[in-house]
Amino acid sequence: MLAIDLGLFGKNDKPVSLKTAAIMSIIWVSFALGFGAILYYWGNELHNIHDLARLQEIVAKHLHDVKVTDDLAESLQAYNKALTLEYLTGYVVEYALSVDNIFVMVLLFTSFGIPEKYYHKVLVWGIIGAIVMRCIFIFIGAALIAKFGWILYVFGAFLVYTGIMMYKNRNQEEEVDPQNHAVVKFASKYFKVTHKLDSGKFFVVENGVKYVTPLFLVLLVIEFTDLIFAVDSIPAIFSVTKDPYIVFFSNIFAVLGLRSMFFLLVNIIDKFHYLKVGLSFLLVFIGAKMLLHGYLKEWGFTTAHSLIIIIGILAISVVASLMFPKKANYQS
Repeated sequence: MLAIDLGLFGKNDKPVSLKTAAIMSIIWVSFALGFGAILYYWGNELHNIHDLARLQEIVAKHLHDVKVTDDLAESLQAYNKALTLEYLTGYVVEYALSVDNIFVMVLLFTSFGIPEKYYHKVLVWGIIGAIVMRCIFIFIGAALIAKFGWILYVFGAFLVYTGIMMYKNRNQEEEVDPQNHAVVKFASKYFKVTHKLDSGKFFVVENGVKYVTPLFLVLLVIEFTDLIFAVDSIPAIFSVTKDPYIVFFSNIFAVLGLRSMFFLLVNIIDKFHYLKVGLSFLLVFIGAKMLLHGYLKEWGFTTAHSLIIIIGILAISVVASLMFPKKANYQS
């Protein structure tokens, strides 16, 4: 799928059009929904579930909201439905949190003086790196939760704190100093740096000496930034499901669609000035859900309820942004 994405975007260094970005966004969302359909009909194959004993084992292990009865077919249908709902909820959460990445990416490209025609090349490698890092993070997180159940409360408290800080700092203008960024300083110790872009290459050789270009530096900063964002997004997805494979699929589908979403929103992202407020409320809700998951289960709070609240928070923030446009001296 990533190869298809790269082929449709083209190999030449040129700006990605709004039309192309829209088409790719639709394709990626379709892929994600299509995988949801696969889970709905064959989700039990993910853990090789073909009998009640295996089903009960997996449901207990990953704390799925499924009532297992003596009817295998009925129980499998309920399990697959729950799995699909967890996947879609996780996908929406991760896709929404990815929007915050776009704010930072725009800032980084501008600060490093990267021409628009090179954006897609940097993002290709950035997303490949993000996939590898998140895969590692997800399965480490799953192993920690399986061994230390109390760590969910740590994740929950961290997300509540992160959401509160995001809300408090929502109006602060973010700035990036390319010369003094920690990642740039670290890279400068081990590589010789040139300020020439040289036709969009990451490395150039001058007089027999290899140099890294600003494209490589901004790629390193983007990878580092995604690592920071993963610290929020990975715990967030574990509030929805404890199944590491569902965490992985929902996270990776969101990451793979990030590049097309970037080009779709890059010129209008500032119009959604209430989105950070919405994301802050989203993180607080997810964190509170992790802290109170025992009580919520007793009260009959399900994944479907979570999905409704999450979509509601995002919809309100987007609609509010469009209904109340940001003025020049406006503080949201």
